[in-house]
Amino acid sequence: MKARKPVYACSACGHREPKWLGRCPECGEWNTLVETAESPGAGRKAGSREVPRTFPLASVESKEGARISSGIAELDRVLGGGIMRRSAVLVGGEPGIGKSTLLLQAAAAARVRNKVLYVSGEESAGQIKLRADRLGLAATGDIERIEVICSSSLSEVETALEAVKPSLVMVDSAQTLFSPDAGAIPGTVGQMKYCSFELVSWVKERDAALFLVAHVTKEGVIAGPKTLEHLVDTVLYFERNDKTSGLSEGRDCRFLRATKNRFGSIDEIGIFTMGEKGLAPVEDAGALFLVRREGELPAGVATAAVTEGSRAMLVEIQALAIPAKGAVSRVFSDKIDSGRVSRVAASLEKHLGIRLSDQDLYVNVAGGIRITEVGAELALAFALYSARTGLPIPRGLAISGELSLTGELRPAARMAARIKTAGGLGFPDFLCPRDCLASGESWEQAQIDSRRVREAAGIKEAIGLVWA
Repeated sequence: MKARKPVYACSACGHREPKWLGRCPECGEWNTLVETAESPGAGRKAGSREVPRTFPLASVESKEGARISSGIAELDRVLGGGIMRRSAVLVGGEPGIGKSTLLLQAAAAARVRNKVLYVSGEESAGQIKLRADRLGLAATGDIERIEVICSSSLSEVETALEAVKPSLVMVDSAQTLFSPDAGAIPGTVGQMKYCSFELVSWVKERDAALFLVAHVTKEGVIAGPKTLEHLVDTVLYFERNDKTSGLSEGRDCRFLRATKNRFGSIDEIGIFTMGEKGLAPVEDAGALFLVRREGELPAGVATAAVTEGSRAMLVEIQALAIPAKGAVSRVFSDKIDSGRVSRVAASLEKHLGIRLSDQDLYVNVAGGIRITEVGAELALAFALYSARTGLPIPRGLAISGELSLTGELRPAARMAARIKTAGGLGFPDFLCPRDCLASGESWEQAQIDSRRVREAAGIKEAIGLVWA
């Protein structure tokens, strides 16, 4: 039998070369090429390979019931209705935000038939049990089915997988996995790619699902290459609200968003509060981000009706305009894109004649939630106008709509749900663009009292309806 030829793999990026080089041509790192055995079949001729079996698409049966419930409603919402079997999910977020807590709670609450394997390369079994006791999982979930292995060795994890044959695999974290086949240095990009690929391949071949925890960089992105995100089916990010943002009831909220989801929408958001018993889902978030006040609102505050996926809720947009300290004005906004703030300010200056180009603009969203949808633009415009003129917006008015560069107003999606949510939360008046309902739908069909809705075609008309 002919001996396999050695190949040299970069321990930093995984690139392979047939001979040793001092510098990796892929990532540019020095002295990172390590000799490894050539993969089986790498040198075979094309004619000697077996012809792979193909399947006619029409003969493949779709599995509508291939999802399993995680037992956590907000997690199921973001995943698109539950955990898809034979799928891999990557969970990222800053340290201490609750990634390990979420996985442990899901491991105890998931409705699966077989065992759940919890792989930890960062904590001991005793530490995991202490967290489970603190969260009270013995009373609220089934921890008897959770099998724990505290190891960073990929071979040991694969042996445990074959022995346990779990329905759900939790790995905390991807950066701790190590295999000698991927190089001699643990924690490198090559190690992450190789070990994650092996685990993803295992669940794809079996009726199981995989959750991978990933560390993030100081910029807030998952550490390692984008290839790791391409290996999985869903990428989830945990975000934390600003504790000083004036959230009602002083709750510490965590937001779970999907930036990639092959089996569902990326527009859904999961909202949790962190307490003594871990992460608690917030199913009714309609008024969670409102600030309770007595008397009239201060200038620069507007209530926006927005949607996050299938959920309609109200948020408070706060704006402050002060004379610019330098020759160039600046925009300070992290919860709403600063480019959008500048565009709305330019539309106000053009069509209403108020000067904002010489002002430093500060914009915040109470509760620390990040707003990306266009339906918040009209409320943002009112907040900026109120802050610049000093005129407070009347109490009990909710606003929603898109503002164009021409000063025209355009309705946002699911406007009827926004109006109903605002009415149910004690906002008797609603300002929106004209013809905001779905095509052919009337106010009676939408079960909305049209007398409480103010409609405007442009920003100038909308301002006149509020401050006549």
